[in-house]
Amino acid sequence: MLIRPVPYDHPDAVKLDTEVQVEYQVRYGDGGDATFVDPAHFAPPAGLYLIAYDEHGRPLATGGWRSQEAGDEGYLDGDAELKRMYVIPEARGLGLARRILARLESDARTAGRTRMVLETGSKQPEAVALYTSSGYEPCAKFGYYRFHELSLCFAKPL
Repeated sequence: MLIRPVPYDHPDAVKLDTEVQVEYQVRYGDGGDATFVDPAHFAPPAGLYLIAYDEHGRPLATGGWRSQEAGDEGYLDGDAELKRMYVIPEARGLGLARRILARLESDARTAGRTRMVLETGSKQPEAVALYTSSGYEPCAKFGYYRFHELSLCFAKPL
């Protein structure tokens, strides 16, 4: 497995983002994640976007972080927000999400971020299990879905 940084608008990132949006649509019966995401948000040193590839160069998993600061959406100064964590169905259970998560946490810490935060939903029990087993705890809601009843927010000090 090779995990490498790519721009958020890289063709492989776009492909995996399209797949995760379809999964969100199926799970939640809506149009997918409506959170505004700008590719520039993931440009180092203020963020990072990773893709895991197999030995044939096939993209299997993805995830990124972007800097956030205190404001109207409930973030705190020094936050690093996880976005677009996704593993294709046939590669689930191989530990890819956990490996990407560890790399993202390390990079955000190195960039001076003090807390990693994420928003997921109650219809994503696999995500909740990954994050809680990785030391994340429920926190005050933030972001685009902070008023949505199915939204779950978690944080971990870096």
